[in-house]
Amino acid sequence: MINKLYLAPMAGVTDRTFRLICKNFGVDYLTTEMVSAKGLYYKSKKTASLMTLSKEEHPISIQFFGSDPEIMAEVAPILVNYGADAIDINMGCPMPKIVNNGDGSALMKNPDLAGKIVKAIKYAVNIPVTVKIRKGYEENNAAEFAKVLEANGADLIAVHGRTKDQLYSGLADLSVIKEVKSSVKIPVIGNGDIFSAEDAKHMLDATGCDGVMVGRGALGNPFIFKQIKEYLKTGNVTYFPTNRERIETAIMHAKMLCEDKSEHTGILEARKHIAWYIKGLPHANELKNKVFLSNSFEEMKTLLEAYLN
Repeated sequence: MINKLYLAPMAGVTDRTFRLICKNFGVDYLTTEMVSAKGLYYKSKKTASLMTLSKEEHPISIQFFGSDPEIMAEVAPILVNYGADAIDINMGCPMPKIVNNGDGSALMKNPDLAGKIVKAIKYAVNIPVTVKIRKGYEENNAAEFAKVLEANGADLIAVHGRTKDQLYSGLADLSVIKEVKSSVKIPVIGNGDIFSAEDAKHMLDATGCDGVMVGRGALGNPFIFKQIKEYLKTGNVTYFPTNRERIETAIMHAKMLCEDKSEHTGILEARKHIAWYIKGLPHANELKNKVFLSNSFEEMKTLLEAYLN
């Protein structure tokens, strides 16, 4: 059975804490932050830390990136050993530091190499291999690219409806996702511009895709997964988080980060999440400025609790 609701992998965001919170609000399927195949090959400790999973997170993919089929096939079994239910290959990241090395969406310029990567990894592991792609590098070649991936053994493809050059500007092109869906027999997950339950339903209806992947729409808003599930089931959304629930979830998020990564690292990383949680609330800027000066979790918590009283 295909999972309907996926959390998109986002570097610096979808760590274990964020994934567990999204799971708590109903997301069906999780993916880790991007892991470097070369980082694994050269035994980087930071790379290994990105793959630490909790039992509550399953089903979950470990996503990794690279462009050397031999290296990727050699390290792929490590992902299995860490407990991945599937391996997701990133062929969609548009960031210069990834693309300039020939990784991420740069692979969309080289379908033959992309196919070899999928085939090599499929041969190396006994779990599903999925791929995340974009509309294309500069122009749309997603459907033809997807056919190559399928022919080489890909089990599922997630499609973001923008080219690499677009980054996150403009609107995601749903017609491309529909085209990919009609071009392959394997499941296709639609990604891009899902900021509400209605957006998710529109993605499913307009493209015929098998599930939706939420990325930026979940920033400070893990509640979106609960809303999407309700909307797909009933056609209505009655659940809207109160200001108190937003603040309490932000406090829990900060606490979990501090417990998982150390207090110093946790409060530094919590800042951006708290800014997202409180966006749009009355006097949010004033609160954000105070929170950003916090030097301990207790200080951060006290400021957020005071806002509610």
